[in-house]
Amino acid sequence: MNIAGFASLLQQAIGLDGASIGNSAIERAVLARMASCRLDEPAYRDLVGNSAGELQSLVEEVVVPETWFFRDAEAFKILAICALKQWLPAHPTGELRLLSLPCSTGEEPYSMAMALLQAGFPDRYRIDAVDISAAALSRAQTAEYGKNSFRGTDLAFRERFFTTTAQGYRLNAAVRKRVTFHQGNLLNPDSLPDLAGYDFIFCRNLLIYFDRDTQNSAVQLLGSLLRPQGVLFVGPAESGLLFDNAFISLRMRLAFAFRAPGPQNPAPAKAPRAPRVPRANPPALPRAGPARATVASASHRHQAEHAQQLQQPQKAQLAAVSQLADRGELAAATQACHALLKDHGDSVDALHLMGLIRAADGDLQVAAQFYRKALYLDPTHRDTLLHLRLLLEKQGDAAGARLLRDRMQRLRPAVEAS
Repeated sequence: MNIAGFASLLQQAIGLDGASIGNSAIERAVLARMASCRLDEPAYRDLVGNSAGELQSLVEEVVVPETWFFRDAEAFKILAICALKQWLPAHPTGELRLLSLPCSTGEEPYSMAMALLQAGFPDRYRIDAVDISAAALSRAQTAEYGKNSFRGTDLAFRERFFTTTAQGYRLNAAVRKRVTFHQGNLLNPDSLPDLAGYDFIFCRNLLIYFDRDTQNSAVQLLGSLLRPQGVLFVGPAESGLLFDNAFISLRMRLAFAFRAPGPQNPAPAKAPRAPRVPRANPPALPRAGPARATVASASHRHQAEHAQQLQQPQKAQLAAVSQLADRGELAAATQACHALLKDHGDSVDALHLMGLIRAADGDLQVAAQFYRKALYLDPTHRDTLLHLRLLLEKQGDAAGARLLRDRMQRLRPAVEAS
């Protein structure tokens, strides 16, 4: 199969760097669409190259959303702090504008709305939520979610903002009305709902899937979408890219929040003191000292926070699965790990462990799938980055391995202050 041709098509359409997800993921998506259309490869290549509708269907097959409410809770806490302590005093009138891109199935923009509601922010804000996937947007607009959308131990927000249904949980109208969904593409500014600018933009864990030129172009566009003093939130693995483009860190631990470069945005002397905002998800870790932290240390803090969230039964099951794998009982370990994922939902630790098990059993393609899914949950998980890199080298995918090696190297420079 001519994967390079399909990868090039996807790169032109959505900026996807094929090496970031691997040729096998693109091949699976193409094979699924070929089967659905009942076409062989040449006929399907002709169809997808000439049909915007089929190209969108291929994108839908490639884009697999994985998110949950208040993912990386510190970012939502800082959003509420900045909105209350900085934006509101400077804007006695007017509307606070926020953007979530990509918004996936809605958990992120709805979390933004809930964070502001919990903080007591006045009813004069609007959230635009943008995603390229029509299927994800359709699900977001239903505002009904299963247990996998709720992670961590502090789920008080679910009691306040959701109603239990036969299918799971339905978000109440007070939150839904504050979010407007749009289909759009960051690389096509004309598809975005408002080019006049936003006070806060969440664009997290998207840039890592672009090549470097596309990353730089995307960062510049995001900067142009920020109003003066506006704040951009990115994923932990993307902070180095923001520094490379002269963005200014807010120096707020675990938030990965930046302002665009310019005279209107001097670097803050220190972070504002946090008001007593109700927590929306796991409690913040103890405040560290004043020394600058590295992305690697930020990754370790993320992993520590994640480990704290694991309930004792999960820890026990993980340990049991590890013991089975250590004894070479790989079939039993695979079955036990599947049960763990089914019982508790996806977690970085379980997905990484499953990748190790399948790799040990020689099933490298499946192992790579689990590693990539773990990295979607935590793009800075160093053990997974290392094992996936080694796997790709073993498979002869030098470009993919080099991309991961470069990503690991970018975890070393100082990018966030404690």
